[in-house]
Amino acid sequence: MKVNFLESFNDIRDKNMLTLKEAKENGQKVVGFYCTYGPQELAIAAGAIPVGLCGTREEPIAAAEADLPRNLCPLIKSSYGFGKTDKCPYFHFSDIVIGETTCDGKKKMFELMRKFKKVHVMNLPQHQHQPASLEMMYEEMVRLKKVLEAELDTEITDEAIGAAINVVNRERKALKALFDLNQNKPALFSGSDLLKVSFQISFHSDREERISLLNTLINETKEKAKEGYCVGDSSTPRILLTGTPVGLGCEKVINLVEESGGLVVTMENCGSYKTLDLSVAEDSSQDKLMLLAQRYLKIPCSVMTPNTDRLTLLEKMIDDFKIDGVIDLTWQACHTYNIESYFVADLVKSKANLPFLHLETDYSNSDLETLRLRINAFLEMM
Repeated sequence: MKVNFLESFNDIRDKNMLTLKEAKENGQKVVGFYCTYGPQELAIAAGAIPVGLCGTREEPIAAAEADLPRNLCPLIKSSYGFGKTDKCPYFHFSDIVIGETTCDGKKKMFELMRKFKKVHVMNLPQHQHQPASLEMMYEEMVRLKKVLEAELDTEITDEAIGAAINVVNRERKALKALFDLNQNKPALFSGSDLLKVSFQISFHSDREERISLLNTLINETKEKAKEGYCVGDSSTPRILLTGTPVGLGCEKVINLVEESGGLVVTMENCGSYKTLDLSVAEDSSQDKLMLLAQRYLKIPCSVMTPNTDRLTLLEKMIDDFKIDGVIDLTWQACHTYNIESYFVADLVKSKANLPFLHLETDYSNSDLETLRLRINAFLEMM
């Protein structure tokens, strides 16, 4: 039994290229974002369309390596390559792109990107729980607001920010509710389907339509579940995928797990579950930019030191999703996630007493069979 409504998510990205082109022709502005630290609420409040730009495909990497080191993270090279070759319509239509200092590689890459695109880089604090960090994040919100107002020739009002906060909060709530359906055992979605939905929906230019699509899928899946629909069975190994961001084009680990008889029932990575339970307060009289700063500072990214909130989230997800094993995926040359894997392994093996597998790879398929062997051995441990 298939969830037929999933078909509606197959070509959202491609369809919205035309929508974006028409919007640009009608004078609407577009703001590109590379990271979950980028507050899309401010772009929405400015009357612009926010779009995601993070590179998840191998094709543009060769062009990027003409300017960037070969031993750099594939995510950075892919992102830069798409911009340099102008083969990503979302990058092409962006009036300005918002970067961030989540790693040394990205912040230096943005210096090169300024040769062909207007780039604003947010300076992120390195500690989540210090007063100075919140002050710094707030100042970055103020600075970004001013940049967007100047670049987009508009005024961003508190009222507009409040409305944007509301719609983005509701979208995150809907996406979290979708992911949470997989707390059911047996699961209701494969990892590949979860990735497809979460990745494709991020390209939809109409936020209300995003919410409607997600809620319709949730309701349809619940009805199918009443009829006995599920993915796998109660004995299928339930895997939590954590680590660096994953998107369509670099989902080989998810595919290998599910080809080998396991099921990725949830993903903690950026763009997946990591940020979905972090809402911006709406019933507060505080400065709207401070409310945004408070929310975005809570994101448990490996740029933070120490990043204990990630471990807290992982521990909760292991329990909530009834996890049988954890795979920690690190893209090559991503030093923060690579080193942090030590702490994740300790949590999973010592505290949760579960099998743990750390994989370091890139976007190519050159190591596909090696990965398959390691994943098969990992699943056999369960």
